Amino acid sequence: MQPGGPGPRYPWPVHKGGFRFMVMLALSLAAATLVVAWVYDLPVRDPDSAVGPTYLRLPVILLAAFLLDVLPRALWRARHPLRVGSRFAEVVRERWDGTTVRFALVGLGAWYLIYASFRNLKSFVPFVNRHLWDGVMADVDRVLWLGNDPAALLHDWLGTGASAHVLSFVYIAWIVMVPASLVVALVWSRDARASAWFVTAVAVDWVLGVVTYFAVPTLGPVYAEPDMFSALARTDVTGLQETMMQERHEVLVNPFLTDAVQTIAAFASLHVGISVTMALMAELLRLHRGVRVFLWVFLALTVVSTVYLGWHYFVDALGGAALGVAGVWIAARGTGNAFRRRSLTDQPVVVPEASRPA
Repeated sequence: MQPGGPGPRYPWPVHKGGFRFMVMLALSLAAATLVVAWVYDLPVRDPDSAVGPTYLRLPVILLAAFLLDVLPRALWRARHPLRVGSRFAEVVRERWDGTTVRFALVGLGAWYLIYASFRNLKSFVPFVNRHLWDGVMADVDRVLWLGNDPAALLHDWLGTGASAHVLSFVYIAWIVMVPASLVVALVWSRDARASAWFVTAVAVDWVLGVVTYFAVPTLGPVYAEPDMFSALARTDVTGLQETMMQERHEVLVNPFLTDAVQTIAAFASLHVGISVTMALMAELLRLHRGVRVFLWVFLALTVVSTVYLGWHYFVDALGGAALGVAGVWIAARGTGNAFRRRSLTDQPVVVPEASRPA
C-alpha cells in the first residue's frame, strides 16, 4: 500500500471502480441486518455508541488521520514555525485533491456500514440459530491434536503466568492494528488500487465471518469449558471475556433494555482470518520485507493467543485462515486486481518531481 511520499500517485482512475463492489456489499449487508431485525423483532444498535455517536466519531477519526498525514510533512518542509501555514496549504493541495477526498470518504463510509451491520448481525445469531456446536468443535480439535486439548497443551508448554500477559497483549494489539491498517490504506497510501483491494478484503472477511457465525454458532472454549482456563493469570483479556458474557446475558434477557450488542462467536476466527488477509496482501503487494516478516510472525502469535486464551478452538483458526484467503481472492475480483504477486514493474505511477507544485 506504500504509505507516504509527496504528490498523488494514482495508476488507475479511482472513480471508475475502487469501492464500487464494497459499497454494494455494504448496502446488501445493511439490508440483511434490517430484514433479520424485522423478522425476529430485534433492535439495531450503533455498536460503539459508548464512545460517542457515529456522526461525530467518524469525522473526528478522519480529521485526525488527515492531520497526521499533512501536519508532519508541513512541519518538515517549513523548518521554521512561521512558515508552517503556507507549507500546510501546499501539502494539502498536493495530497488532497477532490479524487483523494472522495476515495477516503467513500471507503470510510462503506467500511463503517459493513462494520456496524456485521456487529448487529453477530448479536442476532443466538435468536436465529440456538444450536451450539462447541462439543463438536472440541471433538474435532482432539482428533487433530491426537486426543489432546490444544489449549491444555499450550498451557503446559508455555505456562500460565507471564505467557498469559504476553499473549493477552498480542490479542489486544490486533484490535488496535486492524483499524490502524485501514487508516493507512484510506488516508496515507496513494496506491489506490492496492488500498481499495485491502480495505475491501477486510470487509469481505467480516461478511464471510458473520455467515459462519449463523451457520455454526459456538461460544468458544473459555465459555464452554471455563475450568480449563481458570489457572491462567488474570489479564486484560480476562476482563474483556467477562464483560462480553455479561453483555450476551443482557441481550438474551431483553435486547431492548440494553444498548449492548452480543459479540461472542468462535467459528470462524476473524482474528486469524484478518491477520491472514494482512499477511497475504503484504506478500501480493510486495511490501517491505520487514513488514511482511512482522505480519507473518504476528499471525503465528495470534493463532497461539486465541487458542491459549480460550477464544477459539484450533479448528476455528483453520477456518479463519481459509476465510482470510477467500477474502483476498473475492476482493481481488471485486476491485479488478489480479490474484497474484505484483511484479517489480507493476507499481504505482509516481508523479515526476518537475510536475509537482513548488
